[in-house]
Amino acid sequence: MTDADEVRLARVALGCLTEPGNRELGMLVRRVGPVEGLDRLVRGSVSERLAEAARLRLTDATDARVLARSLLGDADRLGARVVTPEDDEWPRQLDDLVRLSRAADGRAVERDTDPPHCLWVRGDVALDEAFDRSVAVIGARAASNYGTYVATEMAHGLAERGWTVVSGGAYGIDAAAHRAALAAGGLTAAILASGLDRPYPLGHANLFDRIGESGLLVSEWPFGSAPHRMRFLIRNRVIAAATRGTVVVEAAGRSGARQTLGRARALGRAAMAVPGPVTSAMSVGCHAELRQEGTRLVNDHGEVIEEVGRIGDDLAPTPRGPERPHDTLDPLAAQLLDAVLPRKARTAEEVAAAAGVSGRDARRTLPTLVAAGFVVEHDNGYRLAPTPP
Repeated sequence: MTDADEVRLARVALGCLTEPGNRELGMLVRRVGPVEGLDRLVRGSVSERLAEAARLRLTDATDARVLARSLLGDADRLGARVVTPEDDEWPRQLDDLVRLSRAADGRAVERDTDPPHCLWVRGDVALDEAFDRSVAVIGARAASNYGTYVATEMAHGLAERGWTVVSGGAYGIDAAAHRAALAAGGLTAAILASGLDRPYPLGHANLFDRIGESGLLVSEWPFGSAPHRMRFLIRNRVIAAATRGTVVVEAAGRSGARQTLGRARALGRAAMAVPGPVTSAMSVGCHAELRQEGTRLVNDHGEVIEEVGRIGDDLAPTPRGPERPHDTLDPLAAQLLDAVLPRKARTAEEVAAAAGVSGRDARRTLPTLVAAGFVVEHDNGYRLAPTPP
C-alpha cells in the first residue's frame, strides 16, 4: 500500500469515527497529519470525550482501516466516490472553515466548524469545477407561492448563465432551486446531511436520482448515516464555504437558512436576501438579515451574479420600466412635445414660448416630430397626433 493509499484510508476513517467539523481532531490532523492523527485517535491519545466518541463507533473491535475499506467498497458498488483534501478536485475554499470556529467553550455547532476530512460524492463532475462558479439558493421548507416562484426564476437564470446552483435538497425553496437548474440544463449540487444511500427527505428520491445523474450529490457522512437534526446545522457550513455566495429567498424568524447566511458572511462570501411582503411570516427572516451589515438585497439572478461575479464581468442591468416611444427623443424634441396641445393647434412661436426655447429651435424641430408621428400640422400650427406612435 502506498503512502497516498494510507492517507486516503486515514481520511475516510477520521470522517466516520467522529462527527464532521470536530475542532480538536481538525487541529490534531493539521499538526501531525491524517495517518498519525488516526493512530492517536484510536489509541486514545486525545481528549476523553473525543476518544470515547470514536471508540463507540468501532463496534466489535473493528479496525478503523478495515471499516474505511468497507465504506470505500460500498461507494464503488453504489457508483459513488470519496474525495479528500489531497485530491486535485478538492474545493480549496473549504479550507477557509478553519477561521470559522468560535471559542472552545461555545456550543458544539459553533465550535466544531472545521473543514471536512473527506466528501462522499455521486456524480461525474469534478468538485472544484462545479463549485468554482456556484451560488447557494436556500430558504424555507414551507415556502409560499411567491418564494417558490422567485427561487425558480433565480435558479433557472443562474443555471442558464453557467453558474452551479447549490442547495440542501429539502422541500420548498431548495427543491424549487434544484428543479429549476435541471430544467435549464444547468448544473446543480445537493449537499446532504446524511449518507448518500439515505438521502432526505424520502419524498425527493426521484429528484436526488436526477441530481446524481446530471449534477452532484455530496455528503460528509458515510453510507448508512441517518439525517439527524443537528447534522443539518453542521452541513450548512459546507454550503456557505463551498459557494461564492448564499442567497436566502424566504426564511422564518428561526431558520437554518439564516444560520447558513451567517456562516457565509463570517467567511467573507457574498450574503444576499430577497425581500418579501412585510405581512409574510416566511419573509421575516430575510428582512432581519437585510438589517445586518454585509447583507445585500437582491431581486433576481442578474443582481446575484453582480454580487458574486468578477468585478466588471457580471454587472446586472439597471432596472427600468418598459420603453416608450418618447424615450427615443432628444431632450429638445421632448421639451417641445410637452408644449404641444392635444386639441388646440399652436404656432411654432407659441410652442416655443410655452416650452421656453427659441423660435428657431421650434421651427427646426417640430417638423421632425411631425415626421415621427408625434405631432400633426393643423390650421398653420401644430397639435398632438390623435394616435401617437
